[in-house]
Amino acid sequence: TLATSALFRFARPAIGTIYIGGVDFKRLTTQQLRSLITIIPQEPFLFNGTLRSNLDPFNQHEDSAIWDALGKAHLRDIIEAKSQMGLEIQITNGGNNFSVGERQLICLARALLVKAKIVVCDEPTSSVDHETDAVIQQTIKQNLKDCTVLMIAHRTNTLSSCDKILVMQDGQVLEFAEPNKLQSKVFFE
Repeated sequence: TLATSALFRFARPAIGTIYIGGVDFKRLTTQQLRSLITIIPQEPFLFNGTLRSNLDPFNQHEDSAIWDALGKAHLRDIIEAKSQMGLEIQITNGGNNFSVGERQLICLARALLVKAKIVVCDEPTSSVDHETDAVIQQTIKQNLKDCTVLMIAHRTNTLSSCDKILVMQDGQVLEFAEPNKLQSKVFFE
């Protein structure tokens, strides 16, 4: 979306200002800005390399922190069952040696590890089964309390734990309110 592109500074907003922690984001370098934001994409993609390099590409975290993030994302047992290589397990062909749900949980673990101020969730459960959907939603709710989560979603159950919902149609804002105060109840039927 255009808003997401503006937030990551892929596109400059023509009007308005974005503040992060009270600071105009235009005053931040691109590197500073992107260190404050992470994304859990709709289509989970992993890079060829190790699990460690996918979770911590700049080698900034201790093993214990990485394993903690994997645990919170309900992946620790899965990784340990797949291989005795642990964090050095190889990821091949964009992650095809993991299921779509497992790849999405790895993206979630990456977001938990970096402790960003803003987490953009771009339809994070659209490609996963209902069980993984529930795990992702529970993990987001329990572990991302101290940051701003921007949830882009079409499934209403994905929005149930949101503080406010912005309803858009054709690029126009229709409503912006708490879930129980939305006039367009059709979104929750």
